[in-house]
Amino acid sequence: MILLDTHAWVWWLGEPECLSSEARERIEHAASQNEVYVSSISVWEVAMLVERGRLKLALDVGDWIQHAESLPFIHYVPVDNRIAFRSVTLPEPFHRDPADRIIVATALILGADLTSKDERIQAYPFVKAVW
Repeated sequence: MILLDTHAWVWWLGEPECLSSEARERIEHAASQNEVYVSSISVWEVAMLVERGRLKLALDVGDWIQHAESLPFIHYVPVDNRIAFRSVTLPEPFHRDPADRIIVATALILGADLTSKDERIQAYPFVKAVW
C-alpha cells in the first residue's frame, strides 16, 4: 500500500520520468495490487497550484481531476476528523505546512508508505518515505 504525495501523483500521471526509478517501481507494483492512495488534500493542492499559475496541466484542471478519479487503481482518502486531528498532533519535530501534515497523517493512519521527494518528509522519522 502506498500513498502518493501531491507531486508524486501529478508526475506519475503526467511525467513519470520525473519520479525516481524506485518510486516508479513501487507505484507500479502498488497499482497492480490496487493499493495506490491519494489524499483529497492533494486535489485541493493541485487546484490551488493551477489557479496560482505554479502548475500547468495538459488538461483543464477539472478535467484532469475527473480523469484521475476515473482510474480504478487509485483510491482517494477524504480528510476526515481522525486525519484532521492526527495532522495537528503529529510527533514533533515536523514543519507547519498543513497539506504536508494532512498527507503524513493520512499515511500514518492507513499504515502506508509515502512516496515523496520532499526532503522534510523523507527526514521525518515517523513515516516511511519512498523515493
